[in-house]
Amino acid sequence: MLLVDPYNDFLSEGGKLQGRAKAVIDQTDTIANMRQVVAACRTAGIRVFYVPHNRSKPSDFSGWAHPTPYQLGGHRIQLFAEGTWGAEWHPDFQPEAEDVMIKEHRGSSGFANTDLDIQLRQHGVSKVVLIGLLANTCIETTGKFAVELGYHVTLVRDATAAFSMEAMKVAHEINGPTYAHAIVTTAELLATWSGGESG
Repeated sequence: MLLVDPYNDFLSEGGKLQGRAKAVIDQTDTIANMRQVVAACRTAGIRVFYVPHNRSKPSDFSGWAHPTPYQLGGHRIQLFAEGTWGAEWHPDFQPEAEDVMIKEHRGSSGFANTDLDIQLRQHGVSKVVLIGLLANTCIETTGKFAVELGYHVTLVRDATAAFSMEAMKVAHEINGPTYAHAIVTTAELLATWSGGESG
């Protein structure tokens, strides 16, 4: 299970982008569903991989030739600023000893320039389930990259959020079906796992 960017700046009241995602978080009950998925993983012995975005520093893109608009936007507000509360994990998603912490990604993909692929392969993982934020950026890009590397990908439509329901629709109804092997709700995922399947 890939837990993407469960930072205070996204999920906690007062976080730098929580206000932009709040309507979708509330409508989909994102945090409660993420909690259920993580708890079910730990109960079932399914390993949790933390897939964190880079914690911002003022010098991050100094000298870069082609930072993206997405990177520059986060940089301007110092999203997940290193050493701040916003860059800490949401209280409900504190890592446990058996979890795997992946190196921070600088773009939208949890795979690009990180150790995610080797960590998954060394742990014998061929199927990944993605939850966290944002549905149409880091979740989608990580999922697409996973497929390119040969993984089976499951998206959990109500254990993620975006800045609008339109973005959620694009992520799960337009783009998702072009690459994901399964797009499910939290209830459907947990029912599958309780039936003895792990993917």
